[in-house]
Amino acid sequence: MRKTIAVATMLAIGLAIPQTGHAIPAFTRKHGFNCNMCHTSYTKLNDFGQRFRDDGYQIPGQEGAEKSVFETPPPIAFRTSFGLLAAHTKQADTYGFDIVGFDLLAAGMMHKNISFLFIYTPRIDEPAADHTGTSGGTNPSQLATLESANLVFSDLIQDRLNLRVGRFEPAYHLVSSKRSYYLQQSYEVYGFGTPGNSFAFEDNQMGLEVAGRFPQGFGYALGVVNGNGANPDNNKRKDFYLTLHKVFGRGDGQSAGQQIGVFGYLGWQPSITQSLSTAIVQGAAPGAGNKPFRRLGGNVSLNWRTFNLRALFMQGVDDKALNSSISPGAQEDYEFTGGFAQLDYAGLWNNRLLASVMYNWVEPPCGDDGNAITAMSGLVRYYLGSWTAVNVALHAEYTHREVGENNPQKEDLLALLIDFAF
Repeated sequence: MRKTIAVATMLAIGLAIPQTGHAIPAFTRKHGFNCNMCHTSYTKLNDFGQRFRDDGYQIPGQEGAEKSVFETPPPIAFRTSFGLLAAHTKQADTYGFDIVGFDLLAAGMMHKNISFLFIYTPRIDEPAADHTGTSGGTNPSQLATLESANLVFSDLIQDRLNLRVGRFEPAYHLVSSKRSYYLQQSYEVYGFGTPGNSFAFEDNQMGLEVAGRFPQGFGYALGVVNGNGANPDNNKRKDFYLTLHKVFGRGDGQSAGQQIGVFGYLGWQPSITQSLSTAIVQGAAPGAGNKPFRRLGGNVSLNWRTFNLRALFMQGVDDKALNSSISPGAQEDYEFTGGFAQLDYAGLWNNRLLASVMYNWVEPPCGDDGNAITAMSGLVRYYLGSWTAVNVALHAEYTHREVGENNPQKEDLLALLIDFAF
């Protein structure tokens, strides 16, 4: 209860204060401007960058006049981070050098008002694969994933209707987990798993989404998706979501103006796996007895000069039939709440210095207290170079994390990294 009050207080304070992804350097090479045209500091988008993304990677005001990928150098980029990672728990201390992720990215215009985004994350093993090419690791730090592969049809109705199809980051991520400054600490409520439900809020989804904005500062997105990330679909029910947001003042709420938004997600999860010899979708065991679940929440994004405060609150409810692993024969739905608040500051010339603090919190229902989570995090980033084509950041990040309500498991995590995108 006290965690709920604390986060509610932070949200209330945030509402009273006024407001100021992936980085794809291929766009800087195409247009000849530096990365700060679209990013406050990479990877976080500013207002111009958000509009550029929403318009299908077209410069606002020049929609339809962009050169296609067939008229420019290949729009390919990559990003990786490497350095020293350290962890401290009551049981042990560990530290060592490691690579933290590797992304291959491509995006651009295929034709007037038709664009694409492609992100592939290859497998990274610990230990590395041997010289024969056979994987030697049973615990890869990154699995091979086609994280994004989508087409965007822009301006079907000027500004008011854009269509995205394929696999993409859904709009109910009112605060993007893909364009976070944090490399080690995630948004805990995004990754929180509930019993009997394989839905992961943090996943990119497969389906379609329509979105648009209006001159008065209103924006919306409506989507229909499988709801199981990149896994084969295993039931006939599709999931639906709706987001609405309003911006007050000049800007889009990323680096100027004040934004408030709400989202709702309604999905279905099979409670029975049928033992049929042939699945309708290759690789999927057909499910039946679909039961509903929902995710509801809201966010604020507040700017003042180069300070940005973002906070998000979410409530999750799973049908009681999905709660049997916690309470066999459960007569109650599985309900949890969670959220986070993040304060960022960008300073020095061209936002060369970035500092951030973040609080995470998840409160599950009684009977699942062992999965309660609190985490306090902070980071400092310093950017090197001119950013016209290459991004290099020195990155220091620390998190204190506790899991469990009574006698919690505590851990301290430290990362000293070089974050590099080209």
